[in-house]
Amino acid sequence: MSSHGIVLEDDPEYQLIVDCNALSVDIENEIVIIHNFIRDKYRPKFPELESLVHHPIDYARVVKKIGNEMDVTLVDLEGLLPSAIIMVVSVTASTTSGKPLPEEVLSKTNEACDRALALDSSKKKVLDFVESRMGFIAPNLSAIVGSAVAAKLMGTAGGLVSLAKMPACNVQLLGAKRKNLAGFSTATSQFRVGYVEQTEIFQTTPPSLRMRACRLLAAKSTLAARVDSTRGDPSGNTGRAFREEIRKKIEKWQEPPPAKQPKPLPVPDSEPKKKRGGRRLRKMKERYAITDMRKLANRMQFGIPEESSLGDGLGEGYGMLGQAGSGKLRVSMGQSKLAAKVAKKFKEKNYGSSGATSGLTSSLAFTPVQGIELSNPQAHAHQLGGGTQSTYFSETGTFSKIKRI
Repeated sequence: MSSHGIVLEDDPEYQLIVDCNALSVDIENEIVIIHNFIRDKYRPKFPELESLVHHPIDYARVVKKIGNEMDVTLVDLEGLLPSAIIMVVSVTASTTSGKPLPEEVLSKTNEACDRALALDSSKKKVLDFVESRMGFIAPNLSAIVGSAVAAKLMGTAGGLVSLAKMPACNVQLLGAKRKNLAGFSTATSQFRVGYVEQTEIFQTTPPSLRMRACRLLAAKSTLAARVDSTRGDPSGNTGRAFREEIRKKIEKWQEPPPAKQPKPLPVPDSEPKKKRGGRRLRKMKERYAITDMRKLANRMQFGIPEESSLGDGLGEGYGMLGQAGSGKLRVSMGQSKLAAKVAKKFKEKNYGSSGATSGLTSSLAFTPVQGIELSNPQAHAHQLGGGTQSTYFSETGTFSKIKRI
């Protein structure tokens, strides 16, 4: 193993691995060219097949298996395609407008299919070699996703340095195939997932959490590839730490939510509440207290419909107002204590005219409690008298002398 600090690009074995990755990319490009050739040659026979089978190797195997056979139901495609796609291919082939190919065109097509399958076999051998050396080239990446998936990721990306420069969202899509469900449900299919779905962590994750696990694997794989590209940790401890972190996160996702604890009632206060009292508060309560009229309006008598402002039960209801008498709204307004005190206070004051006789004087006094009041303005003066005839200092009153014993 190379010591820490040696540049990875200077290692000859790494150069061999990079060349193998470049060779696998070239093989993949050649397979695509051959696939286009096969598709052009076989289109007159079965034009719908290219829209049903997208993968080049699967397409070459199906073309070689069917050949010039017009009845596809006689061809055993088991093992080459999924059962659902086989059924769709059989139904489509029974209604296709294709015609049998000439022998010369069919032989060239079969030869191209053999060449594509041979190139695919050579590519697998190259990837197997790269996989066997992944423990040395990318120990941290191999610790997370495994040697096989790491080799595929490196081969598709074009080397470890290219993989390290790639964002995690693109690493997640490396090796993703275009899936054709042929009208079937997409509930159980995993889209936008490439080679990462072949890892052990992805396969052991519940289906509901697999997309989250895939994103997490792609992110940690990118970090591990960057560590490996600089030979930061040749022992692979960083990759194993990343793998343990991924495992703990997935376990944390699967934990049930905490049970909802019953909320206890607050502790009752033993000491009495501090309520404000006093003359001002009593006056305010009396001023804004509910009146007898409102109390009657809020009540309803059993069996007797209430009157309303708009009639027929529409508008604001009057409750028991006016139901005791002749039907009219009558309320006996009892004078409150506050109003009585105010009336007494205004009575004590002299709201009448002065003692001088004038044409503008009047015996009518205007009070805020009783309105217009007819009073004698001189009666109050006769009761109290002048300053010298008051109850305290009278002309006949004398001081009493108390004898001490």
